[in-house]
Amino acid sequence: MCRWAAYIGAPIFLSEVVTDPKHSLVHQSQCATQCQTAINADGFGLAWYGEREEPGLYRDVHPAWSDPNLRSLAYQVKSGLFMAHVRASTGTATSHNNCHPFAVGKWSFMHNGQVGGFGMIRKDADMMISNALYDSRKGATDSEALFLIALDEGLDADPHGAMLRSVARLQILSEEKGATPHMRLAAALSDGQSLYAVRYASDALAPSLYYRWSDTRNGWAVVSEPLETDETDWVEVPPGCWMRFSADGVERSCFAPDLHRAHKVA
Repeated sequence: MCRWAAYIGAPIFLSEVVTDPKHSLVHQSQCATQCQTAINADGFGLAWYGEREEPGLYRDVHPAWSDPNLRSLAYQVKSGLFMAHVRASTGTATSHNNCHPFAVGKWSFMHNGQVGGFGMIRKDADMMISNALYDSRKGATDSEALFLIALDEGLDADPHGAMLRSVARLQILSEEKGATPHMRLAAALSDGQSLYAVRYASDALAPSLYYRWSDTRNGWAVVSEPLETDETDWVEVPPGCWMRFSADGVERSCFAPDLHRAHKVA
């Protein structure tokens, strides 16, 4: 399982989330406490929004703790909306193209979890991606496939609905041809204006997800694990929950993929 952190609010240096806190994302890459493995060393990545519509993207295959360029970039870059990810592979190779976050146009996406038995269903999953978007399929992960299918399902017009439909399609495919656990999902995505997060699983083991408002930073942090061990006001996102963070505040809604309807449409 991977670890990730995202932020939206007044512009801050990326280091305030990625490297500086006691339990920063870089610290979690070696000492994660709320996942199956404490080590997340199969690459890392950053996506941040600035003056352009498309996000900046920096990814590498090194462990996050050993890359001086990551620390330098996080120390210098300031953004009001960014995402960061450290990867623990669930089976695919350690490569640049398999590192999160993924970006297409104005959208960025990162994921912690898995589609069960993805190696057995990868061809079927790839066939769900339209010809128009398949050129964006650079890697081999279930996460990137989920992102591209969501774009095809109408992410621009309806982020919540598009994610519901894409998760349902892949979960059904896993149930038919893959393996358990069919779907585990803690994901963040953004169009540069809002930050969305979702926590869901087909079993009782949804990956961890928390959020917190900081008066000091004047923004929201959304994370796999709390960034400071002495902060007690982190809010755990319940399983089966969709969150939207924006300048208007926070909105929460149910996330329950309609597997029966998706099966009929497929």
